[in-house]
This record gives sequence, C-alpha cells and structure tokens, in this order.
Amino acid sequence: MPTYTPKNSEPQRLDSVATELLALSRTKVQKAIKAGQILLNGEPVPVKALVTSEDTINVSDDVFYIPERDTSPPDLDIIFENDDVLVVNKPDGILVHDAPGNVSPTLVDGLLAHCPQMKEVGDDAARPGIVHRLDKYASGVLITAKTQAAFAHLKKQFSERLTTKKYTVLVENRMEKLEDTIDFSIERSKSTGRMAAKPRSQESGKEAISHYDVIKQFPHHSLLDVRIETGRTHQIRVHMLAIGHPVVGDTLYRLKGKTPRDIGRLFLHARELTITLPDGETTVFEAPLPAKLEQVLEDIPKL
Repeated sequence: MPTYTPKNSEPQRLDSVATELLALSRTKVQKAIKAGQILLNGEPVPVKALVTSEDTINVSDDVFYIPERDTSPPDLDIIFENDDVLVVNKPDGILVHDAPGNVSPTLVDGLLAHCPQMKEVGDDAARPGIVHRLDKYASGVLITAKTQAAFAHLKKQFSERLTTKKYTVLVENRMEKLEDTIDFSIERSKSTGRMAAKPRSQESGKEAISHYDVIKQFPHHSLLDVRIETGRTHQIRVHMLAIGHPVVGDTLYRLKGKTPRDIGRLFLHARELTITLPDGETTVFEAPLPAKLEQVLEDIPKL
C-alpha cells in the first residue's frame, strides 16, 4: 500500500485530510475508509478519526481504480423541440451530466446522440447545453440549449429569476401550515460535504427561497406544490428537512434517528416550467407525475 504523510499539525478528520491528499471526492474517500482500503498507521479506523503530520495514511491501489464509463445514450422523452431549445422529461435514476465516480450513462449522452451540435454549446464542456439541473433521483421538465445564443438567453432567464419552477413533492408528516415561505440560506457543510440550511440572521450561505402549498394531507404525509425562486443545490430537499418534513425517499437529507422510506427514488418531480424562449414567446412546459409516484400515492395508507 502506498503511504502518505498528512501536512496538518493540528488534528483533522481522516476523510477530510485524505480527500485533499488524494484529490478524490469525499464520498469516495469515506467509502474507501469504511471498506478498509484507507488505513491510519496500518490500522482500520472510522472516517472521523483524527490525524496529524505525525501519522501515516495507507492507501490501497484499488482506491484509484476508475472503471470505464458507459456512454450508451438513454432514450429521451421529448416534450418540445425547435431550432433553439430541447425540452425533455427527465426520468429518475439518471444524472444530468457526468460526475466523479459515475459509470452510468447520463442525460447529456442522450442529448448529444440526438443533437451532436450541442457539444459546442455552453461554458463547460462537461455540461453541453445545460442551463439548469435536476437531482439524479428526481424527475421532470428540463430545458436545454441547442445554440450558444439560446444558451445565453436561457441562462439569463434563470440567473435573473424570470422563470417559474413548480414541483410536486411528497414529504414526511403533516404540515403545520397549509402554505408558507421557507427563507433559509444554503451553504455546503465543511464537515459533511452536504448542503445545509442556515437562518438568514447568520449571514452565511446563499439566498434560497421556496414557497409551498399543501395539495393534500395524509395521516403521516403531505403532498405539496412547491415553487422555488432560487435554484440552489438540493434546495427543496434541504429546506424541507430544515422545517422537519424531509422529502419521501430521501436517504441523504433525513431526520436523525429516522429510517427514510425506500421508494427507489425521491418523491420530487419538476411538474412545470414557465420560461421565455429565445423567440420571445413565454411558454409553459409540463410533465405528468410518473406512474411510480402515482402508485406511491395509492399506497400511502400502507406506509
């Protein structure tokens, strides 16, 4: 096993130090530590073990193995297409674009197979034509740009909050209010790497605003219509957890001591997007609730 020497004189978490030393994602490092592929002074330890420059970190060669990614283009569920844009109904279980550790096809693979010229569109070669995203295990309306001019137009629409984004979301527990606005800033936690909601009074993080209306209350769940003004990473999931109502199926943002219900995905669906297209026409794009989520609603009494 190759051996590394930490540079920090003050104690820091092993997963944090190893992430920086090995130039790997924190998630990959944490999995390797738990699997015994990263050792501290030759011994397996928890991810939270503290290390200093007096310790040694032993790393298995398997940690650096990168399997070849499958780029087979997935089928696209096209809602609308013209010379400027391509609007699709993204299925759950697929990333919008490639990410560290991913070996599965992405939505971008499907977009490029359908429209090869999109390869040159955008400001990031890894995200051609992409102006906004949906989480891997979420679904719904997603608009992409087919030309650079369209990309600039759409990006401006999102950055200036000129779009309207509505989601259908099922959360744990009955809501105390039938409608409300969640105004918590969001920032990435330095200790866990996850996004976290912060009261605006703390003056940290990025502004994030979500509005919700209760569509239907169940004995132990609530079905919501959520509209977001901002588009922060994991915004709805983080906001719902912050008020004690995590999204059903969310294994990352969950209440302490509670085992999330496994529905194979997030009950988070981008139902509607209102946006002005490059030709000046304001259009509403919609995607119906997937059959899998319809079935979850039918099974609610059993949950």
